[in-house]
Amino acid sequence: MRILVLGGDGYLGWPTALHLSQAGHDVAVADNFVRRQYDFELGVESLVPIESLQTRVSAWREHTGKDIAVYVGDLCDHDHTLGMLRDFRPEAVVHFAEQRAAPYSMIDRKHAVYTQVNNVVGTLNLLYAIAEVDRDIHLVKLGTMGEYGTPNIDIEEGWLEIEHNGRRDRVLYPKRPGSFYHLSKVHDSHNIEFTCRIWGLRATDLNQGVVYGQQTPETALDDRLATRFDYDAVFGTVLNRFVIQAVLGHPLTVYGGGGQRRGIIDIRDTVQCVQLACENPADRGEFRVFNQMTESMSVKEIAETVARCYPGDVTIENLENPRVELEGHYYNVTHTRLLDLGLSPHLLSDTLITSLFDVAKRHAHRVKTPALQPKVNWRDHASPVQET
Repeated sequence: MRILVLGGDGYLGWPTALHLSQAGHDVAVADNFVRRQYDFELGVESLVPIESLQTRVSAWREHTGKDIAVYVGDLCDHDHTLGMLRDFRPEAVVHFAEQRAAPYSMIDRKHAVYTQVNNVVGTLNLLYAIAEVDRDIHLVKLGTMGEYGTPNIDIEEGWLEIEHNGRRDRVLYPKRPGSFYHLSKVHDSHNIEFTCRIWGLRATDLNQGVVYGQQTPETALDDRLATRFDYDAVFGTVLNRFVIQAVLGHPLTVYGGGGQRRGIIDIRDTVQCVQLACENPADRGEFRVFNQMTESMSVKEIAETVARCYPGDVTIENLENPRVELEGHYYNVTHTRLLDLGLSPHLLSDTLITSLFDVAKRHAHRVKTPALQPKVNWRDHASPVQET
């Protein structure tokens, strides 16, 4: 297949592009490199050094003989988006190209507006471009489990059968997101479902859990192929932060009591899920939702797992939670559709965490320790970015 990966310079976009290329697909990547600019703004950088996209593509060609086309531009520029689709003529578009951090979206009004405009307008431009170029292009869009929030009922895969006053209907599952970032993903989902229903587009919404891990078989071939390892309190995931803190001998900082439960997934499973979605496309006019997670754990359980696996003394420290979220809550998620397509999941294991310790130790000299502490408060509508 011809597959275009948007956000192909990012944490997930780059290893996904390599995985799809290795699987035999003709792959192109597109990016505007704004994720690298966020690092300059916040005064942090990936723990693992990452090469330029051009160097990465050249290294991949050296190892495999496979080429990856590159497009540079912004989805919010409709002319660029339309021209890119006309030039590459993809059969599937994998869409990672959005501002992805909840804390970043909650810094202040400017960052909230930027997140919503960047994510929602970019996706709308893409939908219009698909409709104009070829309505059979399959959109595989990265959503988030955070769209659902923490309802007191089972979380289904995108849709819910309801009965009201003796009548039944199938509706999109109610959403109660917890940040302006997650709200942008909800708006995306509604816009995509609308265009499938009205224009006959085909789309798969991948509501993904928290991703952990830094290597796939493809990125492990060469240091130049490495993807990001974010540990800071704005873009870093909680497992990455705990791993860094353990290696540095710092307490693992758990927000609140740590009872917040979330779906999680290994990065190797993320790339496999995207491949399965591309190779088994939605029907014309179908908006389907896959809950892309493999297991769920509380923040406290993740901290305890890291502490148990680390070969040294580790303490756990509870901080006041800067977010507004339920700590103790019901959390039962249906996530069978990708398993039905053949996903063979990697569950969080001592082996994986040990390998992350090795990565952290190798690059520990690059850690900026102030970046580990939370600086964005959900309750303050104008919280400034503090110097790191």
